[in-house]
Order: sequence, then C-alpha cells, then structure tokens
Amino acid sequence: MPGLDVSRETTNRLTVFEGLVRKWTPKINLVGPATVPDLWSRHILDSAQLFPLAPAGWHSWADLGSGGGFPGIVIAIMAADTDKSITLIESDQRKSAFLRTCVRELGLAVSVLSSRIEAVPPLSADVVSARALAPLPALIGLVQRHLASEGTALLQKGRTAADEVELARADWTFDLLSHDSQTESGARILALTRIAHV
Repeated sequence: MPGLDVSRETTNRLTVFEGLVRKWTPKINLVGPATVPDLWSRHILDSAQLFPLAPAGWHSWADLGSGGGFPGIVIAIMAADTDKSITLIESDQRKSAFLRTCVRELGLAVSVLSSRIEAVPPLSADVVSARALAPLPALIGLVQRHLASEGTALLQKGRTAADEVELARADWTFDLLSHDSQTESGARILALTRIAHV
C-alpha cells in the first residue's frame, strides 16, 4: 500500500478495515464525508505514523475516544499477531458496535470499552493515544488517568498544537517531544511523558 512499509497480512487487514469504514460511514458518520475519498492518507496513514513513535518494549496501548477506529484499530492491525494489549474506549454505542465489528472481522485481540473515558478504571497503559478528541488542556487529565507512570502519550494535534501546550502548562507539568505529522502540513504529534498536575 502507498506510504506504508508493512507485511502483506497487515496490508490486507488495513484494506478490509478501509472497506468497513466506507461501508459504515454513511450510517454513523465515522469520518467527515469530505475526507472519505482520501481515507487512506487522511485517516489510515495518519494513524499508522503513531506506531513507530511508541517507546521500545511497550506492552499495553489505550486509545481514548476511538470513534471510527483512528488510530486504535490501525494500531491494533499493526500490532496483530504479537502479545500486545490494545484497549479502545468509545462512549458512543453505535461507534462501539462498529469497532467490535472490526475486531471480529479482522481477527484482532482488542478490548472495546463502551464507556466514558473518565468512568473507566485507570488502565495504566504504556501508551495512550487520542486523535481529534479535545484540546490539550481538557484532554491531558483524561490521558494521565490511563497512562502508566513511565508511559508515553501520543496525541495528534493540528496547527494550534503550540497554543494548546502553552495553555495546558498552566495546570500541568510534562516532558514533551513534538514530531512533524507526515500526512498533514503544520500538524503535530505530541509525545508527552512524566505528566503531573501542578
């Protein structure tokens, strides 16, 4: 597949997943209708770029507000056939049903929790991800709730990333690495560690 160096099995699963998103989106608006023609680059590749940014030796990954499976299902596909533990949290029941369909049809070992993020007992995950969920000041408390003390949060942000970081630092301390998005000019991937409330 263009832009991604993965095994044939992974490519096949991603292709099936792409088909599921296209099939379900008209019913439950998994992605913006205008982005459907560019589903591969705008959503799948955009999600896949998180995978190599995860710290070496990670075992558990929690994706908050998984929605249409970005990045959670994409990460689970890339980690398939390993002993990694993947948990997706999505409060919308219809989107949770979609995620469970993906897990079943793609043969993934993934937990889907149909609940509000703040209602789920802390997961202590090695990696926590979130994409297009909330501005960082509102998001960081939810991330910290589910992140292991030595874990890494990978958060996909648009052009306002720097402003969001500045606002979040009013109430939180954290170490930050900011990566260029490979799929959207000006967008950032924020890697946060050692998150603590001021």
